[in-house]
Amino acid sequence: MKKLKNLLLVLFPLAVGVFSLCVGRYTVTLSDLWELLSGGDAEKAVRTVVFNIRLPRMVLAFLAGGGLSVAGVSMQSLFFNPLAAPDTIGISSAASFGAALAMLMGAGAGGVQLSALAFGVAVCIPVMISGIKKRSIMGTVLLGMVISSVFNALVSAVKYIADPMDELPAITFWLMGSMARANVRTIAAGAPFIILGAGVLILLRWRINLLMLPDEECRAMGERPHILRAVVMLCVSLVSAAVVSMCGLVGWVGLLVPHMVRALWGADNSAVIPASLFAGGGMMILADTLARCLTASEIPLSVITALAGAPVFLLILGKMRSNG
Repeated sequence: MKKLKNLLLVLFPLAVGVFSLCVGRYTVTLSDLWELLSGGDAEKAVRTVVFNIRLPRMVLAFLAGGGLSVAGVSMQSLFFNPLAAPDTIGISSAASFGAALAMLMGAGAGGVQLSALAFGVAVCIPVMISGIKKRSIMGTVLLGMVISSVFNALVSAVKYIADPMDELPAITFWLMGSMARANVRTIAAGAPFIILGAGVLILLRWRINLLMLPDEECRAMGERPHILRAVVMLCVSLVSAAVVSMCGLVGWVGLLVPHMVRALWGADNSAVIPASLFAGGGMMILADTLARCLTASEIPLSVITALAGAPVFLLILGKMRSNG
C-alpha cells in the first residue's frame, strides 16, 4: 500500500503536467505532444506553444509549489504550529517590497526579480541571528511579525506613490501571483535558490523531527537545536524569496499541502517532506493551468489557490477537531 501511494504521488505531477501542456487556447493533442517530445517533425506552432510558453510555466509551477510545500512542512515543525507558513518570518513581505520598489523605479523584469530576491535574502539574516542568539522561538516569530508589518506598510506606500494608470496595476497584478513571466532566464535566476533550500531541508528531514522535541532531549541526541533552527530558517527564506521573485505572492500552498500530505503519510517528516515536494508541485501546476484556462484573461494565481484552498482547509480543520 505504501509503495502504491508513493508511485501515485510521483505520477501525479507528471499526469497534471501532461494535461497542462495540452490544454489552453491552442489545443495540443497527445499525439502532437508525443511527436514533439520524441524528436519527431512537429508543427512549428506546437513547438512554440509547448517549449516557449507552457513548459517554462509548468517547470516554474512545480518548483514554486514543491518548494513552498517543503518550506511549509519545515516551518510547522519548527514552530510547533499547524498554521505556520513560509511567510511567517516576513521574507515574502520583504521580497514583495523589493519587487514593488523596482517596478516603481522602472526596472525591467530582471531588475524586479533581482530586487525581490535581494530584499528577501537580506531580511533572513536578522531572523537567523535572532534564532541563534536568543534561542527563542517566540522571539523569532515576533520578529517575523514586525518585519511583515514594516514591509507591508512599505508596499502600501509604494502603491500609493505609483502612477495609477501604469505602475499601480502592474504592481497589484504582480503581487497577486502569476506564472506568466516564466522563461528560461527567470527560472535560471531563481531555481538554484529553491533547489538549494528545498534540497537541504529534504536532507535534514530526519533531524527536523528532533525540533519537535524539547531542546534538552534534542541536545541529548547530539544536535544543537538553535543552529538547526537557523539552518531551517535560512533554507525557508531562500525558497520563499526565490518564489516571490519569480511569480509574486502565492498563498495557501505552503500552509495547505502539508496538512493534506500528513493525512496520508502521517506525522513523520522523513516521509512528509519529500511527499510534499511532489504534491505541492502537482497542485501548483494544476492551479496555474486553471488560472490561464478558466476565463479569456488570466486569473491571478493567488485567487485560484485561495478559492480552492480555503474550503479544503476548513474540512481538514473540522476533521482535526472531531478527532481531537
